[in-house]
Amino acid sequence: MSAGADSPPSRARSSENERFGRPAGGWRLDLYSVIFESDTRAGVLFDKALLIAIIASVIVVMADSVRGSSDADQLTFSVLEWTFTLLFTAEYVCRLLAVERPWRYATSFFGIVDLVSVLPTWLAVFLPELHAFIDVRVLRMLRIFRILKLTEYVAEYQLLLAALRSSRRKIAVFLSAVVMIVVSMGTVMYVVEGPRHGFSSIPVSVYWAITTMTTVGFGDIAPQTNIGRFIASLMMLMGWGVLAVPTGIVTAELTSRRMRPAEGRACAACGADEHAAEARFCHACGAALPR
Repeated sequence: MSAGADSPPSRARSSENERFGRPAGGWRLDLYSVIFESDTRAGVLFDKALLIAIIASVIVVMADSVRGSSDADQLTFSVLEWTFTLLFTAEYVCRLLAVERPWRYATSFFGIVDLVSVLPTWLAVFLPELHAFIDVRVLRMLRIFRILKLTEYVAEYQLLLAALRSSRRKIAVFLSAVVMIVVSMGTVMYVVEGPRHGFSSIPVSVYWAITTMTTVGFGDIAPQTNIGRFIASLMMLMGWGVLAVPTGIVTAELTSRRMRPAEGRACAACGADEHAAEARFCHACGAALPR
């Protein structure tokens, strides 16, 4: 066995082979190597071309939504959209043909995304209002992570996820306090300003309190009395501090986890050690760690 066989891309590819079924040979194997094996030259070129086509198709859909286009432009957009739809449909069919277990791929995350990205155009033939959903194919940009080989960021992702999980109670308490504040202040503003100044109901006043505390300030509702403006000023100043609290909670948890000494658990597959306390997989090869 070669040294490269134990690398993370090889392990990920082996897992994918076992799940969808890698053909034993013939034209299906050639098709599989191009479509699914992004570490080959042909696979990288295929994925890059696919990403370019996805971006171009989304741009076409966005441009087509602009009003005032001429009939010639509309015809061009229609031709381009159907070209992309036929291209993506053919690619989806090729993916199904290239694997031994097509149903398993069709029900996987990317399989569903691939299907959803082409269905709106075909369904729009019968239901024109579904045409606006064509740009859901931007979800297929998630494939860029296979090309960029971001496996080295798995440890950082796990660290951030663990910090968020550990901070969830603090964040929940904080959000509960914010909800109580905006409901209370919204009710006060409803009493102070009243319907004559745009605060027509308590829910509308709470909406104003939320936009004020988050410093968004749409301006569609504004206090007219001096007392109301004083309350609004307090909420604006409070908003600056409120926005910083969740960031501080997560940052403190991240810093705490960074400062913790690494555990000496060694990976049974590759022997790497110095894994974090919350780590479930090896940072070097991706194998499951002993609990």
